[in-house]
Amino acid sequence: MESLCRAAEMEASREGILPSDPFDDHDGCSAFSHHLPSRNIPRNWKNITEEFNESASHLKLGELLHDSIFGLFEAMSAIEMMDPKMDAGMMCNQSGHKVLNLQQSIEAGRLKTSDLTNHELIGIMDTTFACLATWLEGHSLAQTVFTNLYAHNPDLIDDRCLRAFSLVILKMVDTIKDKVMRAGVYEEEDFQSMTYGFKLAHNVTELRVVGMLKEIEEDYNRRVRNTRARQGEDRDTATELEHEQCIAVVSRIKFCRMFYSALLAFTKKEIKQSVEEAKKLLLLALDLLPAIQKTVELGDPQVISDDETSPAMPDYPNVMGFEPLVNQRLLPPTFPRYAKIISRRDAISYLEGLMARLRTVCEVTSLTPFHPIVDFFAEFSKQCPCVLSRSVLQQIFLPYNNKKVFGVELVQECLRDTLRGFVCPPVLAQRSPIYNNAQAKEMADSMLMHSIRPMCSLMQIHGHNRARQRDKFGQLLEELAGLQDQAEKVDANLHTIMSKAEVKKTYEASFSCWVMYHTLRTMIQYVQSGFELELYGIHEYHYIFWYLSDFLYAWFISTLSQADSMLGDHETQYAEPQGKGRSNKKKAKRKRPRPLERELALCKAQQALCSGFYKAVMGFRLDTKIKQPNSEFDNEKVRFEHRFSAFSTVPTPPLVQYDQFCEITTPKMSPVALYGTSSELFSHAAELLDKVPNPNPEIQSLIRVAKTNNVVLRLLVGGHKRDSQAPPQFEFTTHRTFPIIKLV
Repeated sequence: MESLCRAAEMEASREGILPSDPFDDHDGCSAFSHHLPSRNIPRNWKNITEEFNESASHLKLGELLHDSIFGLFEAMSAIEMMDPKMDAGMMCNQSGHKVLNLQQSIEAGRLKTSDLTNHELIGIMDTTFACLATWLEGHSLAQTVFTNLYAHNPDLIDDRCLRAFSLVILKMVDTIKDKVMRAGVYEEEDFQSMTYGFKLAHNVTELRVVGMLKEIEEDYNRRVRNTRARQGEDRDTATELEHEQCIAVVSRIKFCRMFYSALLAFTKKEIKQSVEEAKKLLLLALDLLPAIQKTVELGDPQVISDDETSPAMPDYPNVMGFEPLVNQRLLPPTFPRYAKIISRRDAISYLEGLMARLRTVCEVTSLTPFHPIVDFFAEFSKQCPCVLSRSVLQQIFLPYNNKKVFGVELVQECLRDTLRGFVCPPVLAQRSPIYNNAQAKEMADSMLMHSIRPMCSLMQIHGHNRARQRDKFGQLLEELAGLQDQAEKVDANLHTIMSKAEVKKTYEASFSCWVMYHTLRTMIQYVQSGFELELYGIHEYHYIFWYLSDFLYAWFISTLSQADSMLGDHETQYAEPQGKGRSNKKKAKRKRPRPLERELALCKAQQALCSGFYKAVMGFRLDTKIKQPNSEFDNEKVRFEHRFSAFSTVPTPPLVQYDQFCEITTPKMSPVALYGTSSELFSHAAELLDKVPNPNPEIQSLIRVAKTNNVVLRLLVGGHKRDSQAPPQFEFTTHRTFPIIKLV
């Protein structure tokens, strides 16, 4: 309530009704005080606290008072001045100790710049790793890395080891920031790129930083050798501890060198060679992390300041050289985002996962066709990787200012090879009668050029976080709709040219089939992402699963079957001659590999799963086991149209209207019959999945879902818990899209 009053005062101040500078303090007690213009207006304040409280007492819990000039939007947008949770500048004023910067801390003797012990170095390094990991998780540099005062100006540090470490951290931050911003697959919640005016060691070259780290490694390796126990020698505890600490320090310095060198390797022009180099460096860095994790306790522990008035901030590091509030006044005048620095052990575990993810990213260069690369991007995205690994993957695929895949092949040429392996269009087959036709070539090239933007957008979408992908899939459908029109025109013109050729053959819609494949795949991903984001209520499952099984997957399977048929026919017609006689041609046709066979089998299994869920949910609805929303406040038609509104821009397949859905899905079976049909569909899905060769973890989880739900639905058919009115539970822990049904 107090915030509403102050917000109203601020609004009145802007209109000139009240004085705009209600605070006498001009020393920055509030982050907003210096933004308010001062006016020589006589202050005539009136205390309305009692009147306000008396008026507010008439409101019931949960009620809001709406005014024509101050509604809910203004209340949510208002900043409560001088409240530490809302006014970033006030946190400094509530601390009892004076916040000092690097120079002031050195003069006051609160931190050392020379003769640091190994104990102190390990603590500073591990805490900096924790701040770096927290920054990579979406927090600002001012609240994470730059709470380390040593990073503000490494030139003031006399200790060679700490100076080199501080410089490489700054260079890492600069390199990571550059990679993430160039890739352009981050959102506000993923990454904060603002540096707040801090220098990122641009005056020091990359080679110099790596050289400094090597010098430190050599120095500490000598110390390790000098403190190593010799045969028959009795060492004291201090020497043994020093030996362990020296190993710990050199492990951290070497890790920084390997990680930073790997980041630099990703920026080289020769992508495949640089990726192999980065892969080796990442493996070396990954091997160092278990030893670093074991020696975390050797570092300087969290300490409590001697100043009794110092604030208790358990979520921030409180070791020498770190000041959580030093940059508080640099934060923008908005709601400050609370940054909790992760623990040192969690930071090392995070870096271990980061190294593993970056090594996984390197595997993409072993793929050549476009479709397997798309599958790789999609599977990698399902792991919810960090913004750095997503950005590196994008830049490996299309390097800096380069329109070539992996820096080698033009995108349109990559798409051309993909089309040959998907449907083998006659215009791209060398033995086709229209292959050398200039007009046909021009049309095919134009189609490939128009395909570059939507296909690259598809790859970029998989680089965004999972929550943002759904909206971007809807935007991509608009581009694919335009590409559909282009493909239909090209296919029609090529059909005309083909019919006039010497060997008269019909031209099938090859380009349209390929575009339809990507359109349907995007539509399915759009609908399925709603389960992962928990957008659907259980009472909506019946039309969601119906739309997937009877419409989207039905179209998708038809498109894949058509593509498989066209690929076989075109390869048979335009294949290179194997020898004389028809037997060789028949033999080649029998032995032709079917690249779409695996995907076709998976689609049929997923269609059976969706259909099984639809039948099961319809049975639960007829048994009144699924609670329905109040019809007075809910309209199923509105919800249906809203869920699939993104498909309205796509001409093919056409959007299913709600009335059409109701007409098709009118239940004509009893609940027991629906449960029985559902059980059979789950069993059929499990059989199809069992036949897929080399099943990956995704397929194995689908098999588990299908077999478990088959058992559950059989129990329902047998009368198990038929009298229970408790709603069924849908558990998505095994698979993010297809849940396991549990009876309560």
